[in-house]
Amino acid sequence: MPEIARLSTTDPDFDARLKALTAFDTTFDRKVEDDVAAILAGVSARGDAAVLEYTERFDRVKVARVADLELPRREIEKARSGLEGGERAALEQAAVRIRKYHGRQAAKSWQFTEADGTTLGQRVTPLERVGMYVPGGLAAYPSSVLMNAIPARIAGVRELIMCVPTPNGKSHPLVLAAAAIAEVDRVFTIGGAQAIAALAYGTQTIPQVDKIVGPGNAWVVAAKRRVFGTVGIDMISGPTEILVICDGETAPDWIAMDLFSQAEHHETSQAILVSPDKAFLDRVEESIGRLLAGLPRAEIIEQSLARRGALIKVKNLDEACDIANRIAPEHLELSVAEPKKWLKKIRHAGAIFLGRYSSEALGDYCAGPNHVLPTSRTARFSSPLGVYDFQKRSSIIDVSRKGAQTLGKLAMTLAKSEGFQAHARSAELRLGKTLKEKP
Repeated sequence: MPEIARLSTTDPDFDARLKALTAFDTTFDRKVEDDVAAILAGVSARGDAAVLEYTERFDRVKVARVADLELPRREIEKARSGLEGGERAALEQAAVRIRKYHGRQAAKSWQFTEADGTTLGQRVTPLERVGMYVPGGLAAYPSSVLMNAIPARIAGVRELIMCVPTPNGKSHPLVLAAAAIAEVDRVFTIGGAQAIAALAYGTQTIPQVDKIVGPGNAWVVAAKRRVFGTVGIDMISGPTEILVICDGETAPDWIAMDLFSQAEHHETSQAILVSPDKAFLDRVEESIGRLLAGLPRAEIIEQSLARRGALIKVKNLDEACDIANRIAPEHLELSVAEPKKWLKKIRHAGAIFLGRYSSEALGDYCAGPNHVLPTSRTARFSSPLGVYDFQKRSSIIDVSRKGAQTLGKLAMTLAKSEGFQAHARSAELRLGKTLKEKP
């Protein structure tokens, strides 16, 4: 039987245990930080030469030019056409659902005109060029390609550049097929911090982008953190999380497998079940022990549950919702009767799955909403990746002559109070004047 913490809100040390359980050590690994800083500096200073050096060192791929690391379009299209029918159909159908959902998100430009003729508004425009990082080491994530690229395309991004490592020169056909389906423009087989640096600073071959999105390992995350400000980034993601609230009426095996679905990502992933029914928690624990052995990633799941997993007994579902808001999980399942009733009590969660049939796994692949979600309690102030992350807003200010008389006086007063005389004078010069009159 794998170890998993049992907590109860009636325990005197519950608050302390919950805090320790949900805390994730964000202390920087100094070696990782130093390595990443050196890689970023190298690519910034030496461009293509540094990218070639790091690609040979870390991915064991040696080529003469960075241009040789870009996959030709025919190879990407060949990956799509060469897929087994079921896999291709699944990717294409998932893409349709993702497009349908995200098609509703695009912000629109707007404006209004005041009585004096002054027009104010907001102009929404897409980012010009976006870089997308896709992990390519131990696992392949074609779903990540769809979730990152499709919203960018809907937003109107002009050019989408993907970087994916190919250790020992081996690429994954599913990832390339997803790139074709999602209409990625260019694909470079470059990974790690060097890929982030190339996208952020640009090289002789790789153009600088405006924003970088996509998951990665500790080196990729550290690199994204460091280049933020030079370019935009989507978010700094921690380990994946799932919190299930259940009233005790869902099949225990279903809930156990839902917990596994996130625990299998990594030993630091978090899976928590909250229920007012102690007997149900016992049944789920029994299911965990019985079902775990048959899974290929059983060892990772077991370590994840032992390190950060928990079964939490609460007084009632109201208290369960309070705990969910404290944790602000990336994924929250409301596996209860009348889930919409309890949805009203949830304030902080990346994605919320309602009802007994809404497993988190469906959200990861094909439901439609984005699976790039805030982790590590950042759902308190962050949102899922969406079309709006690939759009920017410009304020529109068209002041009429009449409006300048009113606004000018207001601006003069405020500017003088702040000690900015040129601001005040700039507004004052337009008072009572026409374009043909001299100050």
